[in-house]
Order: sequence, then C-alpha cells, then structure tokens
Amino acid sequence: MNNTKRTAVVILNWNGKKFLEEFLAGVVRHSADDARIIVADNASTDGSIEYLQRYHPEVEIITMQENTGFTGGYNRALQHVEAEYFVLLNSDIEVTPGWLKPLITLLDSRPEIGACQPKIRDYHRRDKFEYAGAAGGYLDRLGFPYCRGRIFQSLETDNGQYDDTRPVFWATGACMIVRSSCYRELGGLDERFFAHMEEIDFCWRLHRAGYNVFVCPESIIFHVGGGTLHKSNPKKTYLNFRNNLLMLHNNLTGKKFREIYRYRIVLDALAAFSFLFTSGYADCKAVFRAHRDFRQLKDESTGLALPNLPKSAMEKEFSGSVSSILLYYHLLRKKQFSALPTGSSDTVQECKSSL
Repeated sequence: MNNTKRTAVVILNWNGKKFLEEFLAGVVRHSADDARIIVADNASTDGSIEYLQRYHPEVEIITMQENTGFTGGYNRALQHVEAEYFVLLNSDIEVTPGWLKPLITLLDSRPEIGACQPKIRDYHRRDKFEYAGAAGGYLDRLGFPYCRGRIFQSLETDNGQYDDTRPVFWATGACMIVRSSCYRELGGLDERFFAHMEEIDFCWRLHRAGYNVFVCPESIIFHVGGGTLHKSNPKKTYLNFRNNLLMLHNNLTGKKFREIYRYRIVLDALAAFSFLFTSGYADCKAVFRAHRDFRQLKDESTGLALPNLPKSAMEKEFSGSVSSILLYYHLLRKKQFSALPTGSSDTVQECKSSL
C-alpha cells in the first residue's frame, strides 16, 4: 500500500460492524486530510467487510484469517503499513474535529516522545473522563494502574484540571499514536497478553529504551468502552489480573518482581474473595486462574526481538509513584488524582531525571 501521508489511523475490528456504522464516518471526516484510514479486520463474521466495501470504499482494509486478539491483530496488520506514525484506534471511539493534528504536532516537535494519547472522555457521560486512559496513566509501586481523572471505578468530571500536555507512565491502547520506528524497534505488542494491559507493557518498554510517553489533552475523543469485553465479563477480570503480573515480570528484575509478587498474592486473593460478595463466583475463580496461568506463561518466549533494555534502572520509576493506590483509595478515601502525592507534580519526569 503506497501513500504519501505520514500517519496511518489503524482501527482493529472484530465483529464490530455496529461501531463501524456509528463511528467510522466521523473518523474519515475528521482524519482523512492528515492520515490514511485503515481497518484491520480480525476474522469478523458479522458482515463488517461487506459493510466497509459497500459504504466506505475510501477506507483501506487489511483482512486476517483468524482472531489473534488486540496484540496479534495489530502486530500482523502493522507489518503491512508504511507510515511514520501509527495511530491505534478502537472502533468504539468518536473523534472530534481537529483531534489528530495536536498529536502529530507533538511528536514532530519532540523526537524523544515515543507515544502519546489524547484526553479521553466518556461517550455516554460526556463531561466525565473515560475509564480506559482518561488523561494519562500511571502505576503504583505494586503495579496497579490508575489515571489522571480515573482511579478504579471513580471517574472525575473534566473541568480542565488535567489540560496540561505532560509525560505520563502509560498511554491507552484505546487511542495511542506511536512512532512506527519505536513500534518496530521494540517488536510490537507482546502477543502472550492477547488483550488488556499490553499497552502498559509496551509503554514500559518505551521508557526502558529511553523514550518518553505523553498525554496531549488538546486532542479530545469520546470512548464507549467495553465494546469487545464488558467490564463485568469474568474473562476481562482474568486477563487484567494475569496480564498485570506478566507485565511486571517482563519489566522488573527477578529480585524486584519477587518482592512485589509476595504482596500481590495476598492482595489478589483478597480481591478474589471480595468478588464472591460483589460480582460473583466466576470473577473469584478468574483471579486464581489468572495466577495459575501466569506461572505457566511467564517463562515462555515473548516472541519479541527485543534490544537489550535495562530493567534495574526503571525500578526507580516505582520509587517516585504512589506506594499503594489501594491504600489511598480505600483507606484514605482519595478518589481523585489531584488528591494523590502525584497529583501536583510531574512524577514521571522527576523519576527519569534521577536515573
């Protein structure tokens, strides 16, 4: 596929025809001047391809013969795309006029940035931040993720309080622009993840390779969320717990991982039993199954042709973040990012400058 545009917006689709019908026209309308629009189809059976061919002949299509998840789907699709910047965009996203230019401009002006995300708001409650990324993500020292504008299930109203363009620890895979050179240098996404938290693992590798990750709130999008797996689905619980451990194992030294894992066994067991009284037995079982399968997966090859990325140096990243988001949220009742120690300081940049 030859094209002179430097950016490619790539939407991974699996049986998401209803989202293509609702949102693809807007993506084309607000993005086509700046980027190629590509739908990579993960072996859909709902008529997605036929819909695209009939109603969106201007959109490029990459078809795959099997569903290899978010990770495998993007890795295979992006092998066929030549562009300076890749935009990984979920199918259940409404973009806004001018959303893409600030992201491209930021990467053009800052070569040290490997990836960034826009500000993400909730499609259904449009003044609220959205769960999957909000205004940029962090990890606490035990590996639990949280965001500017979202801690666990608490979503803040967007009053412009996080409108500064700044470094964060991770950018969401729901909408992330990444340098194609970085994507290829780091081998893409770890396909053992299949889906969920693979973008945090990728961003961590970006940090280890010396790049920054940013949020660019000048760009705004709206996300439906749960388009493939609803948050109440036990499979989502399973993937989140398993992949979180896999991410930590990938990016920490053995000593540091073992130190954290001792805490995680206890905390995750408590989470599992709490599910018995909230969402049910299936979620409880999913947590224990996640730990079992993590132990099987952790020593398997990632399949990534990785450069020699240092692990020990990035452990200082943890020393500058919140010690335990569970403690701050549940015991200290800190429900907003601005109420955390990281809320008023540039934590990631402070940590990186101390390396």
